Amino acid sequence: MKSVPVNLHILSKDYVIACPEEKRDTLLASAKILKDKTQQVRKSGKVGSNERIIAISALNIIHEYMNYQDNQHQFDDEVMRLEKKLTLALSKLSG
Repeated sequence: MKSVPVNLHILSKDYVIACPEEKRDTLLASAKILKDKTQQVRKSGKVGSNERIIAISALNIIHEYMNYQDNQHQFDDEVMRLEKKLTLALSKLSG
């Protein structure tokens, strides 16, 4: 697996991160999400230091991800419930 350097610019700082070449696009997309979130937190004016902005941004991103996971689990449960209902209805029709 070949690593490539990826340049990132977050909160007025440049970072060079080595990552597998095939993961480069995912890293860039992740960095964009973090950059956008840090800009939102910074614009809120309620957070001062860059360290605190990063911490609050990371917590916000994780919170959104956990909500997504919870919604996905609820969706999966609903699909399973409907599948069981459909299977029962089909078994009544065929026998």
